[in-house]
Parts: sequence; C-alpha cells; structure tokens
Amino acid sequence: MQQTSGLGAALEALLGEYPGHGLYDELLGDNRQPRAHWQTLLEDFTLLGPEVLAARSEEVQNLLHENGVTFNPYEDNPGQLRSWQLDCLPWVINTEEWEVLEAGLRQRSRLLEHLIDDLYGERRVITEGLLPPELVYSHPGFLFSAADLPNQLERPLLIIHGTDLIRDSDGNWLALADWTQSPAGAGYALENRIILSRALPSIYRDAPIKRLAGFLQAQHRCLASLANTQREQPNIVLLSPGPGSPGYFEHAWLANYMNFSLVEGADLVVRDGQVSVRALGGLTQVDVIVRQINDPWCDPLELRPDSLLGVPGLLQAARNGEVRIANALGTGVLEHPALAAFLPMLCRRLLGEELLLPCRESLWCGDPQSRQQVMAGLDNWHIRDVTQSGKVFIPEQMSLTAVEALRRDLDRRPHLFTAQRPLASSVAPGFNPHTRQLERQSTTLRFFSLVEPDDLKKPVQQRNYRVMPGGLAWVGEPGAPLMQSRTVKDIWVMAPVPQPHISLLRQAQGPIVVTRDGKDLPCRVAESLFWMGRYGERLDARARLLREALARLLQEDRAEAGVHLMPDLLAALEIPLDAEGLPADQEESDPQTLNGRFSREYVISRDRLLQLFADDQPDGLPMLFGHFVRNSRAVRDHLGDDAWRAINVMRQRFNNISRTRGIVVGQRHLEAMVLDLSAFFGLCNETMPHHYGWRFLDIGRFVERALNGLELLKLALLTAQQPGIPLWEVVLATTDNFTVYRRRYRSQLHPSAILDLLLFDETNPRSIGYMLKRLGRQIVRLPSPGSSPYRNLENRLIIQATSALHLVDIDSLADLEKSAEARAALADLLDRLIEPMAELSNAVSHSHFSHVEMPRQLVTMQYTPT
Repeated sequence: MQQTSGLGAALEALLGEYPGHGLYDELLGDNRQPRAHWQTLLEDFTLLGPEVLAARSEEVQNLLHENGVTFNPYEDNPGQLRSWQLDCLPWVINTEEWEVLEAGLRQRSRLLEHLIDDLYGERRVITEGLLPPELVYSHPGFLFSAADLPNQLERPLLIIHGTDLIRDSDGNWLALADWTQSPAGAGYALENRIILSRALPSIYRDAPIKRLAGFLQAQHRCLASLANTQREQPNIVLLSPGPGSPGYFEHAWLANYMNFSLVEGADLVVRDGQVSVRALGGLTQVDVIVRQINDPWCDPLELRPDSLLGVPGLLQAARNGEVRIANALGTGVLEHPALAAFLPMLCRRLLGEELLLPCRESLWCGDPQSRQQVMAGLDNWHIRDVTQSGKVFIPEQMSLTAVEALRRDLDRRPHLFTAQRPLASSVAPGFNPHTRQLERQSTTLRFFSLVEPDDLKKPVQQRNYRVMPGGLAWVGEPGAPLMQSRTVKDIWVMAPVPQPHISLLRQAQGPIVVTRDGKDLPCRVAESLFWMGRYGERLDARARLLREALARLLQEDRAEAGVHLMPDLLAALEIPLDAEGLPADQEESDPQTLNGRFSREYVISRDRLLQLFADDQPDGLPMLFGHFVRNSRAVRDHLGDDAWRAINVMRQRFNNISRTRGIVVGQRHLEAMVLDLSAFFGLCNETMPHHYGWRFLDIGRFVERALNGLELLKLALLTAQQPGIPLWEVVLATTDNFTVYRRRYRSQLHPSAILDLLLFDETNPRSIGYMLKRLGRQIVRLPSPGSSPYRNLENRLIIQATSALHLVDIDSLADLEKSAEARAALADLLDRLIEPMAELSNAVSHSHFSHVEMPRQLVTMQYTPT
C-alpha cells in the first residue's frame, strides 16, 4: 500500500489498498490526502474503528431487512428474497460543488419542460429543423393523442424529474439519462437516509448536511396545488403496477409517508369523465394521480389495449382537465437517449443559454453521417433501440452473427437506434464490512428536480425548479441500471452549518374534516386484507397441526410407527395416504431402514410430513406463506411499521425453511412460526384502526379458523381411524386449549367436555360459538352495498349457522362413544355449520370485492312515430 502522508496509522489501516490509481478520486486529492469535505467524516469513521464500523454495517442491513426494503420483482418467492446492501459510507459533495451541480440540474429540468411544451404544442423545434421528426414520432413515448391541446396548462407537465449522472475519470460531471415518466428512487433515498441516521446517530447528528424531507414536503404542496378542486385536502392517489412491480416497496413507502392512497389500475374507474376510486362506500373522486406506470400502459382504451395495469378512459379524463397526472402522460418522449446529441443546441434555442451539465457522447443513427461514424467503429459504441427499453447492445461482447444482425437492423431502421460512447468513471470510496477497509467503487448517482409549487400556474417560461439536496447512488459499471445493483449509497450534500429537522406533518389551515368510518378504503385493499387474514390463519393452523404430528412421530415406537395416530394426522394435513412407500433408490440407500432401526412406515410418515417444508408443495408452508406475503404487500400502506417488521422476520425464516430436513429442526421452525404469526395479528389488533380494513382482516381470520376447527372436530370425533384420547389431546394442543381443559375438568378427556369447550363456549376464542358471535358482530358493521332494508346473504349465513348451533338438542350429543344416534346428530350439526361457513367467503367477496356496478344506459333512445 502506498503510504499516505499526513494520515495516522488508524486511517491508513482503514484506507488499506484504496490509494494508488490514476483515475479521478472522490476521496483523495492529487497530494493523496483526503479532500477537505471528506476530512471530518473520515476522522469520525477512524475513531469508530473497523470493528464498530463492521457492526454498524450489519445493523444497517438488519434495519433494511426489518423494514422490508427491496426491489426484487420475484420477492413473493421466499427463496428469492433480496434487499439493498446499503454502504454505511455515503457519497459526499461539498457546498461549492453542489451549487454548480444544482444549477446544471435546474437548467436541465427547465430545458426539458420547454421542450415537452413545444413538442405537444407548436412543435417549432421540428418545423425549424432542430429535431428530426422521425426521431420524435417514432419514439413510443410520444403520444399523438396528447398533442395540440389548446391550453398550455393542460399539456404534459414535468412535475418531478430524475437525472442520472456520473463523474468521469477526469473529474467532470456527465448526465447519462433523464427519467420523466415516473422517476424512481426518491423514496429509497429518504429510506437510506433514515437508516444511516439510526445506524450512525452521532455522525449524522453532528454532520452539517442538507436534509431531504423539505423536498418531499414541497412535492406534497406541488401535487396538492395541481388539483382543480378548492378543497384543502384534495384526493391524491399513487397509481402503482402492484406488488409484482420491482419498485413496489418504494410506492407503498411514499404513499404512506406522503399520506396518499396507494391504488392499482383496477381500483380506478372513469365515469362521466371523472376518475374515481372504487371504495367500500362507493365511488370517490380523484383529483391528482401520482403515477408509477409508464405512458403506454396507463390507458388500454387509447394506448396499449393489452395493458392490465392502466385505467380505461384515463387519457380522456386528463385531456378534459378532470384529473391531473404527475408526471403527465406523454413525457416519456423526453427519455429518448438520442436527445443527448441535440440538447446543447436546444438549450441555446429554447433558453438562450449554454448547457451547463454536459451529456455523455451520443450519436443518433438516423443521421447518415453519424450512422457512418458508428458503423465504421461499431465496437467503440453501445447501441440502444428505443423500441426495447433498457436493452443495450454491446458489439464487442456479441458474437459475429449477432453483430451482423445488428448491422442489418441499423441499416434497415436507423432512426430507432442511438449510439453511446462507453464510460469510465471516477473512483469513490466504499466500506467493505468483510475486509473492514475502504475499497474503490464505480458509482452512478440519481438526483431529483421538482417544479416550484408557487410556479405551477405560471407559463412554462416562468417556471423554476428546486433540486433534492441529496439522492440515490448505486455501485456498478458506469450507467448500469439501478435494479441491477446490489449496493446503494446515500448522498450527503454538505451545508455551511448543521441543518434543522424537517417534518412532513404541517399545521392545517383552518378546521380539518375529521373522518373515522374508513369508507374510502379501496375494494381491492379490503379483499387483500380479507385474504391475508385467511392465509395467515391457514398457515397458523397448518403449522400447529404439523408441530403436533412431528411431536407424536417422535414419541411413538419408531419400529412400529404408523399404527396409531399418523394416518389420522396425515389426513388432517391433507397429505395423501395412498402413495406407495419410498422410491426404490431411496429405500435401498437408507441403511437405517434396512437395519431395522426405523420401520418403513415411520420413514414414509416422516418424509411426507417434512415435505410440507418444501417450496414446490402446493399446500406446503412456503406456498401458503407466499400467498400471505402477496396479500400483505398489496396493503403495505395500511399496516403499522411494527406489523410489517414482523412479516419481514417471518420472511427471513422462510428464506431458509425449505432446507429443513430433520424433525427437531422442523419443530423449532414451527414454534417460531406460530409465535411470529401471533405477534403479527396481535400488532394488527393493537395498531390498526378498528374500521372496515381491520374488520375484513378479522373476518378472513375467523372464517378460516371456524372451517379448520369444524373439520378438526369432525375428524377427531367422527371419522378418525383411531379415535380416542391421543387424538383428542392433539385437538386440544392444536387449538391451544390443553391448559384450559385441565384447569376446568382435571379428569380424563371426554367428548362432551371437548364439544362444550370447542363448540359451544362463547367465551373461548377457539370455540365455534365465539367465532360465530364475532363474525356476526363484524359483518353487521360492514358498509351495505345497496339500499335494501333486508339482510344480505352474509348476514343470513351467520344467522343460519348460529341458529343451527343454538337450537341443537344438547342431550342428543351426550353419548358419542356408544350411541350411533349421537354420532349421527353430531355429524348433521357439523355439516350444517360447515356449509354456511364455506359459503360465507363467497358471499363477502360478492358483496364487497366484486366491483359490480349497476347497469347504466349510455345512449338515450327516442322513438319518433312515422
């Protein structure tokens, strides 16, 4: 390692092999000493020491895991869980450099706003030859249906703008790309800042860095100002593609942080030119939509007809001014990579200024001279096709056949291709918790600009932008996509003095309308909460029963296992009983079976039970948990932070559960799973307002619990191959009623006592009587979908089940062990309870989740007699 003069031994140890390269260095100057704006932070890191820094890095990752920060589109698969690896060492920008960079970012946003206004208005840049028409009109982001609107304010507005930059190997800033449809990363940036402030509290508190919350506060003001309504609280929604989206965490996080409703395309409907949310209380008009869906997918009626993400009629509603969209539909054309070649000239023409922030070297292949230059040295360029967003062709890494195909395509469709020069970036420091030293990194940065809220009503020429004093950085090849990186960094912009804390909460101007009913809850959210309750309860019941099955398997004589409870427990777990033993190769290779230590039935039962831990089992625990997680992600903004952390703790557990092989290990997993689920639902009961959302969650849980309890009673008391005390013990243990039973009766088990405890006792949360009473109380308080004075189907089903339970002749069930009539009476009672409970789920779905609307006559028919 090259010695660094002026640095102490501790700092030299922290630097390790970081010094000693020829590229521009963000950390060290030409004299190999830390730059002035890094000095204090480096000293603080050095004082902490490598051991503490490694521990703080681990704490950062733990916080990210707890908060569920992720960007993986396949996150629903527990085995594919990914999250940010946040570097505890931020990227630091000094005050003087930030002023220059901020000016360049503001100018770039103003320039793009002028350009989009012209492209959808007079299009002078095309008629005057500044931009080739085929460059603009061939881009999928140019929406002809949004052009030629007479009112300037109704043309596409660039509310928030994201810009990717790098510092090249010579130390110059270069703009790589613009994100103008739905710029991602602002939420991640603030989450990273919050995480670092918790992991490094003293460093963060004392560092004179600019705060980020003020930018999001201004964004909230800006979006509220967009609304045409005069209400103090306009209805702002954040439109997301849904839980399958790579950035869904950020969508839910931003909606929660900024107090927006998180909606999907199916939640919105256009009626009479207005956009409304399908809510439990009816249609609720939307004033502003913050979209996280790219242009072509937003309206299947006018744009892409195969889109399942958008809202039919959305473009027409925006065109009529009934709803405002940020960013407006049509801004996607500004993401054309070929614009980089024209921006210097456009800046001089539209703004009368020189472009402050240079772009990476780019050539549009639709220009014959540029195409000839690219074709002459194809290996020296990266090629982008505007019809394949995100796709980059790197000729030097392609086969000869692929290169020839690319050349033919360039000759046939040159106007669709842009060539970009490969990049070499500066070197930035990053802390490696494994080596406990700094390492060299190549980093891309994303900054965000926002139109000033007070300038929204002004003409385009008078609007100004503010820049978030920070942003999101990620490690990887220069210009590599954000979603391909596994390590991100916070960006600290230094201020002359420490900055005050800023809260997004603000004092209301005048009285605020207080609401508690929750009727604005989208129907899709209510449905997801309902099914989250059902899958969570199903997972809990399966885990409890499997835990008891594994315990009984260990307790039985392993040489004779299979002759007692296993067939009944396998039936309760819905594991098929007619399979033919072990595969031949496994049977021959299992020495413990061959030497007689374990019976063949024991091995078969063990393996069948352990299969429920496998990822590929339709009714296995990971699959059930996957359904639970999908529904929980869809309602992320309705769950408390602690409840969400409980889910993430379970996700970490399920990430390894498929590798479970032994019975004892499986039991430990199940014990933890039962506790985690109990903690989650307990937190929901304690933190969720007990309005409609919580009621649907509760209804889902108790519908599932009632069905599981009834089936378990039916098995234990009527259909079991080996009925009796051992199986009754399993029922009491599975329902967590063993202690209650012994405290009440203190004698041997008896079916009548079990029936009273689990069927009739309305004070026992695990009894059917209690569940019916609770379900009836919840269902009667749900919003009525119509104006009928009569009871709806779900109320009638609860009354039917409750009546069957209350009107049963208790004496007819008195002697189940000896009386066939008593067994027949119990079977009839259980069937009369199972039937309405099974139908209840469909009834609730039809009444509240089906989005059925009354038919309307669209055209008035008039009859004119002839």
